[in-house]
Amino acid sequence: MTDDTLSLRPVYALLADGSTVGVRTAEPGDHEQLQSFYEEMSPQNLRLRFFGISPRSAAMAADRACGAERPGYRAMLAETRGRVIGLAEYDTGGAGDTAEISIAVADEVHDRGVGTLLVEHLVSAARAQGVTTFTADALCENREVLRLFADLGLRTARRFEGPEVRCTIRLDEDDTYLSAVEERGRAADVASLEPLLRPDVVAVVGAGRTPRSVGRAILHQLHTGGFTGRLFAVNPSATTVLGMRCHPSVGALPRTPDLVVVAVRAAVVPDIAEECGKAGVRALLVVTAGLDAHQAQDLLADCRTYGMRLVGPNCLGLSNTDPKVRLDATFAADHPRPGTAGVAVQSGGVGIALLEGLSRLGIGVSSFVSLGDKYDVSGNDMLQWWVSDSRTDLALLHLESFGNPRAFSRTARRVTRRIPVLTVDAGRTEAGRRAAASHTAAAATRTMTRQALFTQAGITATRSVGELLEAAALMHSQPLPADTRVAIVSNAGGVGVLTADACVEAGLALPPLAPEAMDDLFAVLPRGAAVGNPTDTTAAASEEQLRNCLDRLLRSPDIDAVLVALVPTAVAAAIGEDLARALTCGLTHRARTVVAVRLEQDLPVKLLPATHGGTIPSYADPQAAARALSHAARRAAWLARPMGTVPDLDGVDPRRAQQIAGAYLAVQSDGGWLEPRICADLLDCYGIPQLPWAWAETESDAVSAADRLRGTDGRVVMKAHWPGLLHKSEERAVHLDLQGDAQVRAAFRDFESRFASRMTGVVIQPLAARGTELFAGVVQDEVFGPLVLFGLGGTATEVLADHAARLAPLTDQDVHDLITAPRCAPLLFGTHGARPVDLEGLESLLLRVSRMASDLPQLAEADFNPVLATPGGVVVLDARVRLLPRLPQDPY
Repeated sequence: MTDDTLSLRPVYALLADGSTVGVRTAEPGDHEQLQSFYEEMSPQNLRLRFFGISPRSAAMAADRACGAERPGYRAMLAETRGRVIGLAEYDTGGAGDTAEISIAVADEVHDRGVGTLLVEHLVSAARAQGVTTFTADALCENREVLRLFADLGLRTARRFEGPEVRCTIRLDEDDTYLSAVEERGRAADVASLEPLLRPDVVAVVGAGRTPRSVGRAILHQLHTGGFTGRLFAVNPSATTVLGMRCHPSVGALPRTPDLVVVAVRAAVVPDIAEECGKAGVRALLVVTAGLDAHQAQDLLADCRTYGMRLVGPNCLGLSNTDPKVRLDATFAADHPRPGTAGVAVQSGGVGIALLEGLSRLGIGVSSFVSLGDKYDVSGNDMLQWWVSDSRTDLALLHLESFGNPRAFSRTARRVTRRIPVLTVDAGRTEAGRRAAASHTAAAATRTMTRQALFTQAGITATRSVGELLEAAALMHSQPLPADTRVAIVSNAGGVGVLTADACVEAGLALPPLAPEAMDDLFAVLPRGAAVGNPTDTTAAASEEQLRNCLDRLLRSPDIDAVLVALVPTAVAAAIGEDLARALTCGLTHRARTVVAVRLEQDLPVKLLPATHGGTIPSYADPQAAARALSHAARRAAWLARPMGTVPDLDGVDPRRAQQIAGAYLAVQSDGGWLEPRICADLLDCYGIPQLPWAWAETESDAVSAADRLRGTDGRVVMKAHWPGLLHKSEERAVHLDLQGDAQVRAAFRDFESRFASRMTGVVIQPLAARGTELFAGVVQDEVFGPLVLFGLGGTATEVLADHAARLAPLTDQDVHDLITAPRCAPLLFGTHGARPVDLEGLESLLLRVSRMASDLPQLAEADFNPVLATPGGVVVLDARVRLLPRLPQDPY
């Protein structure tokens, strides 16, 4: 947190061993425990912190941390169960952008990452206050703190001065630092999930005696699933359940559980959580639904206070099929089939559907977590687990809300390089978003924003659970196609046509076969076969002929995948041939993608076992097969491209931009749309090119401005302005093609007569040259952060809605995608002999807009329309920016 008031609330984070601590700003009421914190330190620890030992050191340090607020000073403490275990401070001395820092950690928690975690939060707070450099003095023998600075991921320089070393740390937020923070978070995350997914001892609280008891069902699943650890039942009103002895409370158990499953009525859940925390339980699975706001707050507070990870509430449960664990703490009807797919869902119903579908396909699951209302453990946590567990090769997510999308995106970008990550894009419609918000008590997100997140992170987004399973079947069983070139083979011409239509509609290509390839096929197929793409083998083709046909196609360098569409025929049945065998015999050694369509198939998708090992996906519908192939091709393209970097930009002055925003909001405390002069100053801070313009408040000033700005053709444009004016064309507040002083005067008088009570002035610009009118803009999403939009501009921008979007900060790859995604993209690259626009200038503009949006949390909206793109350059013709009083937050 960066605001003094907000940062008094603890931010909970994980240490290297997976335990939880709260990090917050020190306040006057902490003086007594901070003094005790220092007094309890060993003499050696005190000497390393203060370079000596003095009876007054503890009191003086507590005085400084808890003293009156002063500019340039921040003290942040780490606490667990109400006890301070670490303190970090920075002090600029009241001026400048360099701060001296110091760190102290309690003796018993050394080497658990307390100091590093505090420094990370201190870095975030310092950056928000304009601090660019930390300095620190340490004794040369203080290896722990020197290693802490060296491992931060920030640029650190050392200067030795006798027994001391002076460290200088630059606070640049580059990818190296973010990667270091993420890696520390990943290790801590995985360690914290161990008691959830690899517990040695599990207890079920609320295992009732009635058949309808959810706790009883979970206890039954744990027992019959063969859980390898100790299992206990807790029920003060029963002596045995399912033949197991019941204990009256968690505290009465002979061993402290790692994981406690809570299946009691909502009113009792907080009390059970507190009892578990006091007993030393490390993780809770709360399946109970219907907690009110107070109960929910108490449950989460107990988990934070006692450092317990929490799954739920309102969930189906969790499982881990690892043979060393065999944990099935769900109340699903069947045990999940062991396998290699990691599954995390918010909806229990979707979870059951995925578990059944993956079992039916034979893929199975490595681990499954029903996140429910997702108070704590999230999809981000599960991605960290799966990429580390050595068993998962496919990740399936169903998320209705996102707690920290930018951290999720960064994690997903790394994970999707290792394993496919697939999701159902839920809540695409307004009705769906209302349902999601009602079901999860979480704010719904905009479709475009969510799709930008998925695209940038390399996540395969599907539109239904069925489509998710279709894509998962292909990615699990087949190599990814190198590109989108597909060859279609069928034994019925009509089916081949349907399949061809489905492939083209899914964005796949059907290249014509080379003459030599066609000759090869003619040589092995029966007379009457139509060779091409699609190829119709006719119903007379035998199993061997079909196999030879596929073998030759799979050797072609012009084909990335082969889609085989088969229908049962009386001819094949009469001679006892199974054409599907042609798919599964002798083809899996090829490094090409093979997919089948069998219209008579009873299930939407199956995996056909191949004789040489592996499987081939078979679909009952050509469109399903084409969709799955398209998803696989997009994943292959994403993996083949570079990761992308956020380029450095010249001519950028973020400090000046913050000053402009701060000065405006100091006057307009509720925020608003900037008037043209302030808007232009803000754009200048980021080097965003603007068409020359002048401000005029009188008729004579307008004439003088027009004289100065007239181009070679002598024509200018006049735009009226007043606070809150957004759509000038709709208000008829623009006069174009003004020539001579008389027309300028007439235009000004027209505005005065129509807008006299509102107009504060006019903007005069030279008439712009012809070019492609584009749109660029920013929307600050409350959950996802800044979203950069780009597309066709002009007066038709809202009608045509030809826009693409990506989340800031944009990488060079994101900018390329943003420019090529809209339907208008061919206009930019030159068509019908026209020269391309200045693409380098367009990329620079979007990167600068992204940087401005990332630097300024106060930037609620920015609208640049039109942006004129020509072969000679890119320039903003009209700009609107709205600021709101928002505080910076570190998304990482």
